[in-house]
Amino acid sequence: MTVTSVHNPSHREALWELEDAFERGDLISVFGRCTVSYEGRAASDLGAGDRLLVLKPDGAALVHTDEGRQPVNWQPPGSEHHAAVREGRLRVRSTRDNPDETLTVRFERVHQLSAMAVTGGRDLELHGSEEDLRTRILERPDLVEPGFEPRETERPSSAGPMDIFGVDADDTPVVVELKRRRVGPDAVGQLARYVRALKEELGVDAESDADDTPAVRGILVAPSVTDRAAERLADRRFDHVALEPTPAE
Repeated sequence: MTVTSVHNPSHREALWELEDAFERGDLISVFGRCTVSYEGRAASDLGAGDRLLVLKPDGAALVHTDEGRQPVNWQPPGSEHHAAVREGRLRVRSTRDNPDETLTVRFERVHQLSAMAVTGGRDLELHGSEEDLRTRILERPDLVEPGFEPRETERPSSAGPMDIFGVDADDTPVVVELKRRRVGPDAVGQLARYVRALKEELGVDAESDADDTPAVRGILVAPSVTDRAAERLADRRFDHVALEPTPAE
């Protein structure tokens, strides 16, 4: 296997290496100080920091920090990678048209760039994970409900990271908890902790949340729930969406 690895390249040298790697269909990693922005179904920005950008030949793009196993930003397979030097700095973009989304990484400095031909492993098939469930919802938010708009995944809170944070058609904040199998009351309690933490963060008091429209909504997404879990969902005015991790064939 041929591996190209360049340490501390100039922005122009990094561009040349990327263009050659795109042409060969290599797996590419770029580590450096950069800013990251996303525009599409929502919008987000990350300030300057040292991060790892991974570009896969199938179009996937992943931006990793020094924390957690999930990328902080990503584009799915089927996206297109583009590189350029703008105002003396390397800019890498990953775009797709349906939906219209753009992930832009602007490097202040490139510490290392590697490119390699990687094959194998494509026969591995994993089914039924919470990640499958998350992917289904991010690709089709209407599976949760019409008008639902995901804003963040793994959103930090005092109760821990929320699986998906978004807003509904009325712009009401929504916490979505994902479970890949039938669940009981404990899952409702977990969702309640996230909702309570978000209310505290937003400064929502009990009186403002006492009418028919909750100030923060909770939705449990799972294939099914026990009777006791259904009772607790109703008591807390949370919703349940019956959804399998993978579509039925």
